[in-house]
Amino acid sequence: MSRPRGRRAIGLAGALIIVMGGSLAVAPAASAAAVTATCTKTSDWGTGFGGQCTVKNGTSASISSWKVEFDLPAGTAIGSTWDATKAVSGDHYTFTNAGWNGTVAAGASASFGFNGTGSGWISGCKVNGGVCDGSGSGDTQAPGVPGNLRSTGKTSSSVSLAWNASTDNVGVTGYDVYRGSSLADTVSGTSATVSGLSPSTAYSFTVKARDAAGNTSGASNAVSVTTDAGSGSGGDKVIGYFAQWGVYQRAYHVKNIDTSGSAAKLTHINYAFGNVQNGRCTIGDSYADYEKAYTAGESVDGVADTWDQPLRGSFNQLRKLKKKYPNLKVIWSFGGWTWSGGFGQAAANPGAFADSCYSLVEDPRWADVFDGIDIDWEYPNACGLTCDTSGPAAFKNLMSALRGKFGSNNLVTAAITADGSNGGKIDAADYGGAAQYVDWYLPMTYDFFGAFAPQGPTAPHSPLTSYPGIPQQGFNSDAAIQKLRSKGVPANKMLLGIGFYGRGWQGVTQKEPGGTATGAAPGTYEQGIEDYKVLKGRCPANGTVAGTAYAYCGNQWWSYDTPSTIGGKMTYAKNQGLAGSFFWELSGDTANGELITAIRNGLG
Repeated sequence: MSRPRGRRAIGLAGALIIVMGGSLAVAPAASAAAVTATCTKTSDWGTGFGGQCTVKNGTSASISSWKVEFDLPAGTAIGSTWDATKAVSGDHYTFTNAGWNGTVAAGASASFGFNGTGSGWISGCKVNGGVCDGSGSGDTQAPGVPGNLRSTGKTSSSVSLAWNASTDNVGVTGYDVYRGSSLADTVSGTSATVSGLSPSTAYSFTVKARDAAGNTSGASNAVSVTTDAGSGSGGDKVIGYFAQWGVYQRAYHVKNIDTSGSAAKLTHINYAFGNVQNGRCTIGDSYADYEKAYTAGESVDGVADTWDQPLRGSFNQLRKLKKKYPNLKVIWSFGGWTWSGGFGQAAANPGAFADSCYSLVEDPRWADVFDGIDIDWEYPNACGLTCDTSGPAAFKNLMSALRGKFGSNNLVTAAITADGSNGGKIDAADYGGAAQYVDWYLPMTYDFFGAFAPQGPTAPHSPLTSYPGIPQQGFNSDAAIQKLRSKGVPANKMLLGIGFYGRGWQGVTQKEPGGTATGAAPGTYEQGIEDYKVLKGRCPANGTVAGTAYAYCGNQWWSYDTPSTIGGKMTYAKNQGLAGSFFWELSGDTANGELITAIRNGLG
């Protein structure tokens, strides 16, 4: 859910080096606390060139936007540009951040690239109004004080604020929102939502404006807001994913759901995944699903499979588990990260897709095993492993067709994006309109940050709320829940997602979030990812941020939820009136089910 960002830093004797027309020129040493920009030619073929500019935040606070501008000599021009928006006036070029890379944490960097024609190079480089090498912009004038701070909405755990824009002689680059004397958020616009608050509690807020030179305005008027009372009426659903491939290298079988004590704490199991091919629901792994023969020792009821029985594999084991736990429901989930590419074709003919899914889920061989269907489309009208261009109505049309086919006696659910950023993935599809057709949504409130950005900055992959220095605004659980609510999704149709794993980096020298890294930390099955049951002993949690835990051990930095942080998240789910909680996935928990126990106890 986070776009990787490249970084390039070149240093010589503490000075900034700028490559000009293939030669090196040493600029004055940069200020110790400034936003700087380094522009280099990455290639040069005589009649043209490739270039890259890297904006580095050398200040002690996050910036929420950036602007690089410079001049080019006659006969030299820049054409295609990526990771920035270009504006041209004569020979003067201005580049502003893209929507996803405007926020740059203290000490972090953001880059953009371009191709040009001609043999010249840049001059008069400025970043956020100051000289690119940070040697001094001469700007000592603070922005004006933001006016008319006011509350525009509140819940039991959040307050929405708005204010009038400040003015500045060069330009305002951001606003710092304070809760009392504590920095609560940093934004580029004139509104913010402060989350993670307690019900029925009075809070005081102020706002200060900031410019590129680090000048800060005085505080706005203070506004006092009392949060709503917590509903305390959240649901008690506990839904766990069972991954079909776990029966191989992980040796995690349906029986383990029982022996760990998890089955008694679950209300639903999502079986992952069925495939989506040629616009149809299809089998994902026939051997794991219904062909694998189980011995008596591996079987839920202690009875071995025979060669001639009509159904074996995990489907038959789930049937046995449901017989032992009659209130347990099983939902077949289709898609997922790898198999979402087929949804675009399915969206072109929703009725045919729904027919195929119903025929597969209700196949007489296993119809009694499944209680409905779950759709995990990553992501409608947006990009995941591939990019979908079905349009904003495609998801709603698909869910409408599924509800029409499966009827009211089967469950129809969907795992959806938790990208709560402005213009992000939640905004790309009509989740509000589709809510009428689903029993509930599972916003995937994890994987916000991770070593898919190999150099960092380090950040928790499942933050409950925002926090000062978060690499991307809107990438937290509360932002997703509040945005979905604003689009008309009822709170009691949403569950809070928990990851039973951690994401980590190596080559880290800083314990606190926001540090740089050299790459992904080693993992048992995949670099940068590890199960909770391993991490709790290998790299124990020694810090918390935004309602989740992190661990710094050796040169590795991991983030993951613990029983304690899960307890806090369940309190949030109840206060928000959510339907309960779900998690990915069962095999990441300990043999005695520490994490699912925390979920069950937290929801009551």
